[in-house]
Amino acid sequence: MERYPENTQVGPEDFRRSGWKAILTSDTRDGYSDMWQVFSSAARQAIEGKKTVEGKVLWLLADACSMMLNPASVNEPFKPIMVMDGKRSVLPDDFQEVDIKLFSQIAEEIDDVWLRARLADLVWLLQRPRDPKFALLAIDAYRVIPLDADNWLRGGRECWDRAIRLTLMLGKGAGDRIEQMEASLLDAFERANLEDGFLALWLTNLLTEYGLGRLRQGEISKKLEKFARDFEGEGNFHRAREYFDISAEWFKQAGDKAKAIEMTVCVAEGWVKEAGARIASQQPSHMVAAQFLQKAIHKYRTIPQADRATHKVDERIIELRTQMNAAGEKSLGELKAVESPSIDLSEVAEKARSAVRGKSAEDALVGFANVSSIAQVSQLREFSEKMLREHPLQALFSSTHLSRDGRVIARQPGANLTDAAAQETQERVWEEMIKQHDIGIGLVVQGQISPALEVLHVEHRLREINFIEVVSQSPIIPPGRERLFGKALFAGYDKDFVSALHLLVPQIEHMVRWHLKCRGVKTTTLDSKGIETENGLSTLMDIPESIKVFGENLVFELKALFCDPVGPNLRNEIAHGLLDYDAFWSVHVVYAWWLSLKIILSTVRRAESQSPDITNSNKQENN
Repeated sequence: MERYPENTQVGPEDFRRSGWKAILTSDTRDGYSDMWQVFSSAARQAIEGKKTVEGKVLWLLADACSMMLNPASVNEPFKPIMVMDGKRSVLPDDFQEVDIKLFSQIAEEIDDVWLRARLADLVWLLQRPRDPKFALLAIDAYRVIPLDADNWLRGGRECWDRAIRLTLMLGKGAGDRIEQMEASLLDAFERANLEDGFLALWLTNLLTEYGLGRLRQGEISKKLEKFARDFEGEGNFHRAREYFDISAEWFKQAGDKAKAIEMTVCVAEGWVKEAGARIASQQPSHMVAAQFLQKAIHKYRTIPQADRATHKVDERIIELRTQMNAAGEKSLGELKAVESPSIDLSEVAEKARSAVRGKSAEDALVGFANVSSIAQVSQLREFSEKMLREHPLQALFSSTHLSRDGRVIARQPGANLTDAAAQETQERVWEEMIKQHDIGIGLVVQGQISPALEVLHVEHRLREINFIEVVSQSPIIPPGRERLFGKALFAGYDKDFVSALHLLVPQIEHMVRWHLKCRGVKTTTLDSKGIETENGLSTLMDIPESIKVFGENLVFELKALFCDPVGPNLRNEIAHGLLDYDAFWSVHVVYAWWLSLKIILSTVRRAESQSPDITNSNKQENN
């Protein structure tokens, strides 16, 4: 849709008359996302009021602010805020040469540091030949953004990261700016207190990433340890663990190996304390406790063998294994399938949007995960049996299923439904269940998941670290796989379903295998030569204990999506490279990503309901 006539010409004087400064006077501004929305709203009003020139200026500013900053990429530092149905929002290459010329003419006179930084950065990125003046202008604007928790979460972290990367790119041409930014980060770290939550930790992460703060490693290490012990004293185990963990790294960098190991022990014992809190709560969860004890063991194992004697690490691991096994035995059956209320299909899209709209980032993500329920096996089986009874000819004839390239991947013989217990009858009922589930996936993705995801993208800007933090609190995730699951969930949220599915499929298989092994289930096959190999996901899901561990409904979902040739069979398709690029945008892939998010979030929420500490510690970062 044309927003203004293509031949509309604008210049610096038009910018000065546009009223841009009054538009940005809101005290509730929330970084670039909010700037994009207020500029675009003002642009529409200007166009409707026949102020075409001013409207174009405001649209250009809105487009400039709409992009997400991706400082990790040197060549593509800006990403579109929305990608949907083959369309996307603005990218830098969408600006015309005259647009960039306008930005270069007005950037220096803009006194709003967020806007000045964005326009100068775009000029530096797109103007040819490049003028380092604009890179320096962007750097100096970015580094004026206050280093406090609120601004950090609103995009300040990315802005400071981008400033550092630009400074390093310019080298000597940036003068002493890197030293000045290092001093600012250290000063903000000194001023940080417990009320700032994770701010001190976030600042040290940025220092670590660029090798800054080395001359004050000892001082930084001690303050991080103090924060950790203070949070632990408050019963905030999550923040305490995070601070103990980062302090261990800084003590290690400072050359204090003994303190680094001591901090690692504190991280492990933090998991043990939280496991005890779970068991002692009014609604004890041995399943969660077992996962926390496993994390404690995993952390203890990171301590080198030569350094274990001081803290009696090996003896402690044996004690924790005994506790974990006891908790594991009591946790059988605690892991239930995720359920949510049924949804009126006539209003499903609007209800899905309403489940996300106008909420905090944390609540919106939970609402998105619960826009639909997972399949209820008993209801699906009952409906499938009814369908076959009402259409008996469908069951009498055999069926053949072909792959995309024409291969026969499954055959089902005809069945006489008079014998409900017959194997042929059960196979046809199962086939019908898979087919009905497949139909349901299309309805859920198009009618619920996609509309809700659209609102989530417009109203919030979640980052990879947000998903990693959520995953880290889920008792269903095996130790050491938190970042992989987090990256997979973020990739799907970022509409990169190619990366999301490639990460998710093997990790889901490992998750299933890990939980079965924790329950003492044999997950390997020994051949005649004595070679033992791990069973694949299909074999694992057929083990009777799988239903005890994961519940009938979730087992069906995993089989229907990943294992059965009648369904999308994503595990096989991924493992053998059978999916082309377009296939990664199918409703099955989107549903698989959403289902993974739903499973993880449901276990997190269930764990949080039994301990307020995790909820409180995550609230600030996710909002």
